[in-house]
Amino acid sequence: MLRQLSLALAFFFGTFLALHNPGLAAEYRVGTWKTAQTIQPFFYQPYLPEGDTAQVFAFTNPADQKTALLAGSLDMTGTTLAHAIRSAVMGQPVVVVAALCNKCSALVVKADGGIKTIGELKGKKIGYVPGTMHEILLREALTRNGLSPQKDVQLVRVDFFDMGTALAKGAIDAFLSGEPFPTMAVDKGYGRILSYPYFGESVGTINAGMLVNRKLIEENPQAVQTLVTAHARATQSLNQDRATWLERAAAFGTPRTILEQAAENMELAWSMDEHFIKQAKALGERMQALGVISRQPDYNTLFDLRFVQQARLELAR
Repeated sequence: MLRQLSLALAFFFGTFLALHNPGLAAEYRVGTWKTAQTIQPFFYQPYLPEGDTAQVFAFTNPADQKTALLAGSLDMTGTTLAHAIRSAVMGQPVVVVAALCNKCSALVVKADGGIKTIGELKGKKIGYVPGTMHEILLREALTRNGLSPQKDVQLVRVDFFDMGTALAKGAIDAFLSGEPFPTMAVDKGYGRILSYPYFGESVGTINAGMLVNRKLIEENPQAVQTLVTAHARATQSLNQDRATWLERAAAFGTPRTILEQAAENMELAWSMDEHFIKQAKALGERMQALGVISRQPDYNTLFDLRFVQQARLELAR
């Protein structure tokens, strides 16, 4: 047991020293989801300095990714902007250093259910996943159409992978989820897209970003820059090569034909600017108005644009 402990400590400190010493090759640990819209970390390797490596860990829950980041098990991870805002409100030292994806959401109803408008969802059961960007968009869509999420509808917690089955069997009347599940519902004939819940005058289409621990920025900003630049280059490459993007995404288990249909509602992203932060602030304001958070975070510490600005310069060379 002592020998195993010694080996584990040696590995930990070896990784720590490599990451925090610019003179040594580094192994970066990055978290993401195995979805088409969050695929970029799987393509970081060609864009890292010679000798550096990226180990990618796949998660299914944004909260788990953030927990791993704070525990030091990850150097950077994707998470929804809604979750990043909520984490900052809780006082956790998370910093958004790049965008990850935009769009990707849709409100789906039963194909033969007769619901034509969001207002007609009154009294209906709607599937959702708490704590996600989709929950905020669902609550916002209902509120904008005169429905109280607490009183006028029944929000039912359903896992993303079970929403289609629940809708097809009549356990719920609608769901708001991320791609490819809305497109799959349409393709299989039991679902119909009622709305793409994007509000251009406020939140817009922002969805998820890449997080780091503030401690890493303070101790090794070059490591953060290396990851953000690799993220930017991977995103740019995939946006220019749709075939490679969707072929690799299909390996996660979703048929290529479905991804082709869903692609118009997915957007790979990396860049952020003041307008992006303005939209994030609008999201935070809506989250507070909807009772999801009790106060606003400090957006000046939650977002750091320096790394995408430098990446923009590097990509222009």
